[in-house]
Amino acid sequence: MSRKGDCYDNAVVESFFKTLKAELGIQKRFRTREEARAAIFEYIEIVYNKKRLYSTLGYLSSEQFEMKNKFISGVH
Repeated sequence: MSRKGDCYDNAVVESFFKTLKAELGIQKRFRTREEARAAIFEYIEIVYNKKRLYSTLGYLSSEQFEMKNKFISGVH
């Protein structure tokens, strides 16, 4: 990784930040770092993990997918 021409180097991170900026509306200026941190934390914990649907997970949220797979595998 991190070599010139490695197309997989930052793809996942860049995709996440693109989604974060688009869905959170990063154009807004935050008054403090704490305000920005709180908004980003809330977005990740509430929207990104619990509400946002992912086509690669069969249009489930990551939380729904994880719970479904725990139930199927017998882990409670």
